[in-house]
Order: sequence, then structure tokens, then C-alpha cells
Amino acid sequence: MVPSFRKFVGMVLLVVFVVIYALVAMVIGDITLQNASSVVRLIYFAIAGLVWVVPAGAIIWWMEKGGKNRT
Repeated sequence: MVPSFRKFVGMVLLVVFVVIYALVAMVIGDITLQNASSVVRLIYFAIAGLVWVVPAGAIIWWMEKGGKNRT
């Protein structure tokens, strides 16, 4: 795949993934933690706010892996 096209596809995937992930994490947190304390809600949303970095990093790695000639 051409590197510039790979980066375009990766960018679109990243944006779509982050939007869907944020919406799903908010809905899950709101539904499951309605009666939980503020501390539990804070911990859930802090963890959910950081977990998206792992798949986003995989998408970025995929975007970059074909773009550089390695010697």
C-alpha cells in the first residue's frame, strides 16, 4: 500500500475509533456506574480515558511501518 494512502486510511481509522470508543466508554460508564461512588466513577473514567492509547498506538504503528526504508 502506498505510504500516503496508508496514512490517510490510518487517520480516518483513528478518528472513527476515538469517537466510537469515547461514546461507548461513556455509555458503559453511565449505565453500569449509576449507583457507584464518585471515586469509583473517577477511577473508571480515568482508566477508560487512557486505554484508548493502546489501539491508537497500534494504528499509528501500522500507518508508519510501510513508509520508511530500513537499511
